Amino acid sequence: MEQKRTTPEQITQLGPNEIFVFGSNLAGMHGGGAAWVAYRKFGAIMGQGVGLQGRSYGIPTMQGGVETIKPYVDEFIAFAKSRPDLTFLVTRIGCGIAGFTDAEIAPLFVRAHEVENIVLPPDW
Repeated sequence: MEQKRTTPEQITQLGPNEIFVFGSNLAGMHGGGAAWVAYRKFGAIMGQGVGLQGRSYGIPTMQGGVETIKPYVDEFIAFAKSRPDLTFLVTRIGCGIAGFTDAEIAPLFVRAHEVENIVLPPDW
């Protein structure tokens, strides 16, 4: 059985048709962590907190508890399914500045395991 690809700890460059998926805030103020990387390197738009922007995709993680993140993750999974031409490299969203643990965030991505073009962090 072939092991599925996982997202590296740090993403510094993207291959063709790859999208950097990062944790954002609703205001789209990409001032730190992976959001800063998305803004500086992969086309994230200051002031846009959600969705595709350049070669990145923002999922808000700073607005409350895990339950407030889930609808955005579900929206992302649906979007990724609609774009099989792209490969989405998901960072450990919510596990940095937002303060959540992998054990809290990983269950939100259970349905993503079925989507060929979504690459998740190890152990998610």
